[in-house]
Amino acid sequence: MRARICAPLEEYVILAAITPSESWFCMSDFEPQTPRDVIALATEGAPEPPPDVKGELVAEALSWAKVIVFAVVFALAVNLFVIVNASIPTGSMESTIRVNDRIIAFRLSYWFNNPDRYDIIVFRAPDDGIKNVKRIIALPGERVSLVDGTVFINGVALERDEFITEGPFGYLGPNFPETEVPESHYFVLGDNRGNSKDSRDWANPFVEERRILGKVIFRYYPGFSNLSNR
Repeated sequence: MRARICAPLEEYVILAAITPSESWFCMSDFEPQTPRDVIALATEGAPEPPPDVKGELVAEALSWAKVIVFAVVFALAVNLFVIVNASIPTGSMESTIRVNDRIIAFRLSYWFNNPDRYDIIVFRAPDDGIKNVKRIIALPGERVSLVDGTVFINGVALERDEFITEGPFGYLGPNFPETEVPESHYFVLGDNRGNSKDSRDWANPFVEERRILGKVIFRYYPGFSNLSNR
């Protein structure tokens, strides 16, 4: 009898003779008879290896870690370069903005436009650098004064807008001597005129434009309110 290449499931060997009853895989009828052919036939129908559960869990964890890191970096970038997220600690802007309200200011508002009268802004106070929220009242080059609580711009009285909260005046009172606003600076007041520490009170009464962090756009807690045009 002629030699044939045969293999059990575990390995293949060269046998000199074989009987029909033996359970071997024989490759004599296949050309070319390479070791790869023998292994392929020997493993045909073998059970699939068990899934790599640990590897899949690690891959899933890495995938979620990438998403979380991206979200954190994106949120930090938005807070640093696009918006100011602030909580209001005092009642100086009541009743437009109340204590513990949360507001969003847009940092890019003044990239292409100058701050305007009645804009509500977040800025760093000229005396101590603490974040404040106030309303712009007088613009660069204007002469501003307060007499008995009434604001005068270049000698003309401003109408008392509905956002102003009436009440007894604290701090420096209802008067402010006529002063010209320097270039690139702004005169600001709180809407709660009787209880607001603002340009009337600071040693450096005017807010420099570079200290403005953004224009207040809306309040998002409690409840939503558009503040961009108030």
